[in-house]
Amino acid sequence: MCESCDTTAGGQHGHLEGNAETKAAHLKRLRRIEGQVRGLQRMVEEEQYCIDVLTQVSAATKALQSLALVLLDDHIAHCVVDAAVKGGDEKDAKLAEASAAIARLVRS
Repeated sequence: MCESCDTTAGGQHGHLEGNAETKAAHLKRLRRIEGQVRGLQRMVEEEQYCIDVLTQVSAATKALQSLALVLLDDHIAHCVVDAAVKGGDEKDAKLAEASAAIARLVRS
C-alpha cells in the first residue's frame, strides 16, 4: 500500500480519502457538472434548438474530461510515484493501470 494513499473498500489505493481540500474541490466540480447535465435535461424537455443543446453537451463533456485529467494527474503524482519508488510488482501494476486509464481517456 502507498504510504500517502489509503485503501478504499475495493482494496485499491486512493489518496482522496483523508485529503479534505482535494476531495472538496473535486466534489465542487462534479456539482457544477451535475448542474450542466440538469440544464441539458431541461433544454431537451423544452425542445430547444439542437445546436444549442449540442453546444452544452460539448461544455459538459469538456468539464468531465478536465476533471478526469486532474484525477489522473493526482493518481500519477501520488500512487504511481509511490509504487515506482517501492518497485517490484506494485510498480508494474500501477504503471499498467495508469497506462490503461490514459488509453480509456484518449478513446473517449
